[in-house]
Amino acid sequence: MARVFLMGNDIDTDTIAPGGYLHLPLEQQMSHCLESVYPNFSHLVRVGDVVVAGENFGSGSSREQAPLILKRLGIRMVLAKSFSRLFFRNAINVGLYPGILKDTSAFRDGEEVQIDMENHRVISSGGQWIFMPLSGIALDIINSGGMVEFARTMVGKN
Repeated sequence: MARVFLMGNDIDTDTIAPGGYLHLPLEQQMSHCLESVYPNFSHLVRVGDVVVAGENFGSGSSREQAPLILKRLGIRMVLAKSFSRLFFRNAINVGLYPGILKDTSAFRDGEEVQIDMENHRVISSGGQWIFMPLSGIALDIINSGGMVEFARTMVGKN
């Protein structure tokens, strides 16, 4: 089971990975992830948890640290109504699954959900929701753990 961390609309990359801490090593940046909208987020998250957000998640700069920090903290996937195109691509590149859901309003902060990747479903006590599946190369990159790991696999095959 995964715990839901519920966010609103327009969570930008500066909220996820605040610019004032980018000079620090990544491990220290992680403690500031989402702190302005979800105090103590980095201390509460467990491996396998999910972020559920509204529209335009990851907007703002192309800050690659944003999806990487979420992944390193243990977030399994981010489910949102929509994503910034750059964040969506950067998430795939670091191996963080960006799932698009038409409606995120039924989710509650802290609730436990089951993620059924094979059938692209999120299951909670309140129902089931289908997220848009990734396919092709994007899914291969995610399943490899990110672009670097995927490239290593491809080089090893040749």
